[in-house]
Amino acid sequence: MMTAYDKEAEATGWYGPEVAFGLAYAHVQPGQSMLDIGIGTGLGSVLFRKAGLNVHGFDISPTMLEACRSKGFTALQQHDLCKRPYPYDSGSMDHAVCTGVFNFFSDLSPVFQETGRIIRDGGLFVFVVGDRLENEAHAIEVEVENAKSERTVTMYRHSARQIAALMARYGFEPLRELAFTVYRDRERTTSMPARSYLARNRSGSGPAIYPPVPVP
Repeated sequence: MMTAYDKEAEATGWYGPEVAFGLAYAHVQPGQSMLDIGIGTGLGSVLFRKAGLNVHGFDISPTMLEACRSKGFTALQQHDLCKRPYPYDSGSMDHAVCTGVFNFFSDLSPVFQETGRIIRDGGLFVFVVGDRLENEAHAIEVEVENAKSERTVTMYRHSARQIAALMARYGFEPLRELAFTVYRDRERTTSMPARSYLARNRSGSGPAIYPPVPVP
């Protein structure tokens, strides 16, 4: 079942899930568990499931979760990413993926902290962010017509230095990364840079609570 969200992603050329899978596929094995953080309609996990991984996911939206179920995903929970702890035991997942979510969060510290707690030591975390240079704005306003909303939406971009600081603080070892382009309209006339990162968890059972990583 292709949802309206899926159709919009296809029309605008959203390749985040393919890029994330491409970075991670050589390092994962069939039968391993993958936690999709903010699973949405399941776009970020479809390829991992086809590769034989056992996908678990959570999202705040019951509508999105129902779309996931219609695609055959079953290990789903409704939960707000802003609320910690996430509903998974420490070290209970082999890997984690997050695509199409970080652009809604100014501070990614809580997600990195919880991901480091949930995935096993040596597990992988592959994720996508809106990319920016150090001298570019952290927050941008997306126009009504491109946000598919009744009002302007604020989106957040995260620089390479921000991501490096988060990985260092929460015990992740960077492995690979790849830059690509995201379009904000069906005509593909308005674009923004994005970047996918692959990191290995070296935090053991998870770090203590730290203050947020400041925005440069």
